[in-house]
Amino acid sequence: MNKRKIRNSLRFFSAVLFSWLYVPALLCGLKRNVRADIRADVERMMTRIDLSLPPLWALVYLLHTNRYFRKLYYHRIGPVRSLLVSWIRPGDRYFIISNDTAIGPGVLLAHPYSTILNARKIGKNFSFIHATTLGDAKGETPTIGDDVTLGAGVTIVGGVTIGNNVTIGAGSVVVKDIPSDSIAVGNPARVVRKKERNLT
Repeated sequence: MNKRKIRNSLRFFSAVLFSWLYVPALLCGLKRNVRADIRADVERMMTRIDLSLPPLWALVYLLHTNRYFRKLYYHRIGPVRSLLVSWIRPGDRYFIISNDTAIGPGVLLAHPYSTILNARKIGKNFSFIHATTLGDAKGETPTIGDDVTLGAGVTIVGGVTIGNNVTIGAGSVVVKDIPSDSIAVGNPARVVRKKERNLT
């Protein structure tokens, strides 16, 4: 057994011991309109963990061990419910999600410290890491398609549209639309290569 698996197993044991802390949050996640999205988030996040857990215990594990995931979860259950339960185990205060941002299922996040998600809409299977900024310019916010992956330090501002199956390289600043099936990099970002359509 490798060290990472041992560490994750110990974290799971801790999550089980303190699972009673998450009962209010879990009850808030029973809303029919968010259950599928939360399940998709959990499935995608668990692809990075060396543990095979049933969906409910995987959710408890992530709520206990990942403050960034807690922030996303509280966004999913809505501002009123999150206000009632988030004080027990707060999410990360440097990961900000606008209440107006609609986020599709299957988010994969990795240490999104110093990240702001303020978009009109974010599609399914969105992946991002630290220092991501989706922001407002002249009263408009971005629209992000499905299967979009953002590198570290990506900034997307204004009413731009990012198509489906797009990868944007680290440090890029996006101020114009990016078409589907593209790889874009730079400041300002420009398309450098087309991608094959992701059929999954």
